[in-house]
Amino acid sequence: MISANDPSRRSWVTIPANSDFTIQNLPFGIFKTAQLTPRAGIAIGEHILDLAAAAELGYFNDLNFDLAVFRATTLNDFIALGRPVWRAVRDRVASLLDAQHTTLQNDAAAQARCLILQSAATMLLPIQIGDYTDFYSSIDHATNMGKMLRDPANALLPNWKHIPVGYHGRASSVVVSGNQFRRPKGQQKPADAEVPVLGPTKLLDFELETAFVIGRSTQLGETVSTAQAEEHIFGMLLFNDWSARDVQGWEYIPLGPFLSKNFCSVVSPWIVTLDALEPFRVAGYTQEPKVLPYLEYTGNCNIDIHLEVAIRPEAASETVVCRSNYKYMYWTMEQQLAHHTCNGCNINVGDLMASGTISGPDEGSFGSMMEITWRGTKPVTMSDGSERKFINDGDTVIVRGYAEKNGVRVGFGECASKVLPAS
Repeated sequence: MISANDPSRRSWVTIPANSDFTIQNLPFGIFKTAQLTPRAGIAIGEHILDLAAAAELGYFNDLNFDLAVFRATTLNDFIALGRPVWRAVRDRVASLLDAQHTTLQNDAAAQARCLILQSAATMLLPIQIGDYTDFYSSIDHATNMGKMLRDPANALLPNWKHIPVGYHGRASSVVVSGNQFRRPKGQQKPADAEVPVLGPTKLLDFELETAFVIGRSTQLGETVSTAQAEEHIFGMLLFNDWSARDVQGWEYIPLGPFLSKNFCSVVSPWIVTLDALEPFRVAGYTQEPKVLPYLEYTGNCNIDIHLEVAIRPEAASETVVCRSNYKYMYWTMEQQLAHHTCNGCNINVGDLMASGTISGPDEGSFGSMMEITWRGTKPVTMSDGSERKFINDGDTVIVRGYAEKNGVRVGFGECASKVLPAS
């Protein structure tokens, strides 16, 4: 069988140049249209392959699982079927869309049922998220924050190179790309004030992140090693962990982020499988000091994913303010999951684990406005001539990401959200 990742593979479906959704990608999502109820789909070029319709036409009959999962409103039931099923479906769709195969290519009626224009569809949150954890795993981001907020000579806290630091976030306020939200309110303590005040955040910030989706549950008391981690991960998506920096600065000691983080986080609608990302694996950091044995891993566990963030003011064109890369992560997904479960914490299908802000080593690759403008001291000029220290009302922030190698591009689409004035 030809691998779904084969770089020579071509589709009979028209795929525009620089499309994120090549036949080597085939990410999973949930969509609906004016005529179709929510269901599972796979992105290909400018289209969506309707998996429920394809199942009705018999294309998956020999794969021996309950095809009703494709009519569910989330991917959780499909994901719970396990990696052999994920791979079988992705491989079958790759064959159906391959230019060398005629089963669907020569059946106009089947194409009309199965292929939906993305422009005619509304993308939905692809998973039911039971729990969400946010990590703090970019060494450049942690160093920058330490220099600004603590001691430039000792920017990293003593534990940072020993554990993948994280905190439990709020799953209910994770939304899919395309949503709007109101500027959050919270307590802040201005430097010249003796007591805190309640009001809309003045320092609204994005955080450039990715996230991975748990694909296999564990029982309470069970651990997952770094070697086992990939069997528990379905795939990745883009993530914007919106942050209110002034609220955060007042509340985070002693127990960490709370209202400064739980008002809205945004994911891209398409989940790119780890199988699709496998060709883009690269070596990670040499971790010094040496990590404890349960955090050791072998092989290339970082991934070369190009990331960017753009700000689009209302009634103006966008300005790219950051270009970073997932390969800058110090702590890998495998280490994050091993640490998360080392105490016996159970995980469930659909749980979301975010990377933390992904910053690179130079100013152009910093992954938040806090770093890009260095706490507001270096404003960024927008396309309309206005300046940004942080995010204004009416701004849309767009996160994009893709991996590319040997002429093959595997991307995530967009993760976009717009800020409305506080209520």
